[in-house]
Amino acid sequence: MSKITTLADLKKKRDEFKNGLELRTKALDPESLVQVKVSMATCGIASGAKTIMEFFLEQLDRRNVAAVVTQTGCMGYCYAEPTIEVKLPGQESVVFGYVDLKRADQIIEKYIKTGELVDGIIPVNYQSIDLNQ
Repeated sequence: MSKITTLADLKKKRDEFKNGLELRTKALDPESLVQVKVSMATCGIASGAKTIMEFFLEQLDRRNVAAVVTQTGCMGYCYAEPTIEVKLPGQESVVFGYVDLKRADQIIEKYIKTGELVDGIIPVNYQSIDLNQ
């Protein structure tokens, strides 16, 4: 652990602990928050997913949206990278493809904030095993 010698060092350490506590608190009940998963497999990273993830982390915080942003592996939609999955509290997940910064902004402003669907949704093309019984 580094030494704290100035007030700035103390404030920095306080902010680090505060951020760590916030992450743990959000992890206790993620279903009550907006969940954004960014596909960060090789194809996603090559298509710009890192920039998209940074945008969501920064903008959701800046716009005071209670959300958890995480990275995930391949979602199987390599043709539509970068892809993200968004789950609003109490709703089914929606996967968006070809997400650039403009579409990411639309997803936040329209879908996350108001529930209005935007272009780029990848349709679900499978059924759960439970549904077939």
